[in-house]
Amino acid sequence: MLKGRGAQIHPNNPFIETNKPKDPNSFNDADLEVKTQYIEVDAKTIVNSVESPDIPFGYSLNPYQGCEHGCVYCYARNSHNYWGYDAGIEFETKILIKRNAPELLKKRLKSKSWQGDQIMLSGNTDCYQPIESKYKLTRALLEVCIEFGNPVGLITKNSMITRDLDLLQKLHKYNLISVAISINTLQDEVRAFLEPRTATIAKRLKTIQTLSKAGIPVVVLIAPIIPGLTDHDILPLAKACKEAGAISINHIIVRLNGSIAEVFEDWAHKAFPNRAKKILQQIKETHEGKLNDSRWGKRMKGSGKYADIIAQQVSLAKKLYF
Repeated sequence: MLKGRGAQIHPNNPFIETNKPKDPNSFNDADLEVKTQYIEVDAKTIVNSVESPDIPFGYSLNPYQGCEHGCVYCYARNSHNYWGYDAGIEFETKILIKRNAPELLKKRLKSKSWQGDQIMLSGNTDCYQPIESKYKLTRALLEVCIEFGNPVGLITKNSMITRDLDLLQKLHKYNLISVAISINTLQDEVRAFLEPRTATIAKRLKTIQTLSKAGIPVVVLIAPIIPGLTDHDILPLAKACKEAGAISINHIIVRLNGSIAEVFEDWAHKAFPNRAKKILQQIKETHEGKLNDSRWGKRMKGSGKYADIIAQQVSLAKKLYF
């Protein structure tokens, strides 16, 4: 397997007519450590309107396109196709840096049409992925939100968020901040295959503790729950999050839309060859026999008996610990 990467293949990009998929078995020894390329771009717009009725925020902002965290199940992988890259290895090795993001946000917040709605960082890729330590775009965006008194939300798997504790406290003083930390397993050995460049589980729990002690309310997204792989962790994970200081939990069931199904199936057979068939079958059981269900209200929570069992476990965890 490619070292430190989630995806192991280059799936076809449907937007490139002459695209010829690379042979997933053509890697040589030099390819076993694929270096990340960072590409600076000037975005035309930065605040995106969210139209999905089952997403609890109206606007999102993504300072980075592509994500080095490499979460193999990430729904955002398909968006990389629009930029001319594939949803597999290139999603996590070709990272676009929207260097003018803070200036564009200022311009948007100054416009007469802006009503002061909450903006979520990030609705697509993680705003605290590794390159943030160099570019500090997320920190600059938070400073803009403070300047304009605009509410902002953060979703991340990275402990780097604690770097900006001073800004989070300023925002919290005026009730302008919401923070969600995403964790879907307590097994760090599974996390290392599933989300290779994210913070360890121990660091994420420590991050919840640090934020909570500083007065910042933290919600935990047990997401995505992967049937046959992480679903048995729901109760102990909820307990650990509560002990760390989280105020509530929510869950999402994995869905493998578009090219992500191909990426995930290949990964499952390579990372867990003895369990892959069971994992894929149980995912299908939560989406009426398919790896993905794009219907509003069904796509994130799943349907059927197995999805109901997962929902019942989450409900029990809330009753026991929150």
